[in-house]
Parts: sequence; structure tokens; C-alpha cells
Amino acid sequence: MSALFNFNSFLTVVLLVICTFTYIKIQFPAILNDRTGFRGFFWKAARIGERLSPWVAFGCLAMGVSTIFF
Repeated sequence: MSALFNFNSFLTVVLLVICTFTYIKIQFPAILNDRTGFRGFFWKAARIGERLSPWVAFGCLAMGVSTIFF
């Protein structure tokens, strides 16, 4: 089944994208300078990871626990 049709998988993919592009922006800031177009989506994901990091961390923890135990 595709991750688009399974809500838990969709949330996992979204959290992984946010965490991945936040890390990439910290390591290589020049890659995500473009705020428009296709790269703009990744810039926005990195911005969400920077500004909402406690909530993203809680989401990652909750998804990890639900993946392991459920």
C-alpha cells in the first residue's frame, strides 16, 4: 500500500522529510537558498523543522514508539 493511503505511513514520511531537510540546511545552507519552485518546498520543510523543532521532535518520538510497539 502506498504511503499516501496509510495515515501513519504518511505522517512518518512527512516527519522524515522535515528532519532530513532541516539537517541538510544546517550542514549545507547554500543548497536551500531558493525559496520558490521545487526547491521552495524543501526550504519550507527545513523552516518548519527549525521553528517547530520541539513539536517535530515529539512527533518523531511518538511515531517511533507507535512503530515499535503497535
